[in-house]
Amino acid sequence: MDWHGKRYYSFDSFLKNTFGEKIYKVSLDGGFTCPNRDGTIGTGGCIFCSEGGSGDFASDARLSIQDQITQGISLVAAKNPSSRYIAYFQAFTNTYAPVSRLRQLFTEAMEDPRIAALAIGTRPDCLPSDVLSLLKELNNQKPVFVELGLQTIHPSTAGLIRRGYPLSCFEEAVWNLSSIGVWTVVHLILGLPGETEEMMLESVRYLNSLPVHGVKFSMLHILKGTDLADMYREDPFPVFTMESYIDLILRCIGNLRKDIVIHRLTGDGPRDLLIAPLWSLRKRTVLNEIAHQLKVQDIRQGDFLLS
Repeated sequence: MDWHGKRYYSFDSFLKNTFGEKIYKVSLDGGFTCPNRDGTIGTGGCIFCSEGGSGDFASDARLSIQDQITQGISLVAAKNPSSRYIAYFQAFTNTYAPVSRLRQLFTEAMEDPRIAALAIGTRPDCLPSDVLSLLKELNNQKPVFVELGLQTIHPSTAGLIRRGYPLSCFEEAVWNLSSIGVWTVVHLILGLPGETEEMMLESVRYLNSLPVHGVKFSMLHILKGTDLADMYREDPFPVFTMESYIDLILRCIGNLRKDIVIHRLTGDGPRDLLIAPLWSLRKRTVLNEIAHQLKVQDIRQGDFLLS
């Protein structure tokens, strides 16, 4: 484990350790839906989820996977030339389909010589045994990341956001993925309505007890057209200032096990949909200030955990 002189184990450091170079993600849309939208669990989705289903930055699902990869690489390569990429199935629930269809889509992506690894965003309740077998098979060909949207460990908040599965389901999925050697990346949302900072830190510390590879932190984004936006308009609740978010992120980093890779410290909200917090659009400014405060306050990942 080499952090390359940083104060936390960044995704960039992990990529350099593992692949010997920085590798960029190409976001893909496999045309999936979600059991929380099609009526299997619910019809409205999570209250914060936009029509893009977390895939607002993904390619056009009407294109073939090969064409999406080529298009995505053309956008990334202009700024960041790289010989290899991660194919990221991002929109909605990317294991929510028959295994035959999953095999076709994922194999098409992995057979592209420019693709070094596969990343799949999904729900822990959409990982039955046949899907796990496919992921194990694919992972023997090229590395596979599976991204799970936990968001919070607290049942009251999970009910409010309509997550649709219990914490035990998440735990089972993490252990199953670990048993087949797949890297699990957990999404946490900071600032969900009704949660205190200590509740958020409890969600962070909870990850330390599980065989997770990485975590993605995001502040809560309030997006147009979501049930969360209606809630915020009818009964406004507090949202982070940039200063309060950075203060919390420093505490999150200090409370995280040292070997867990931090894939993301701040989230992206589509500019045309974002209602609040608008300061989150200044992503580079936020990241620079986090780095500055880590140095000023002399904080490193895991510093706040009991030895």
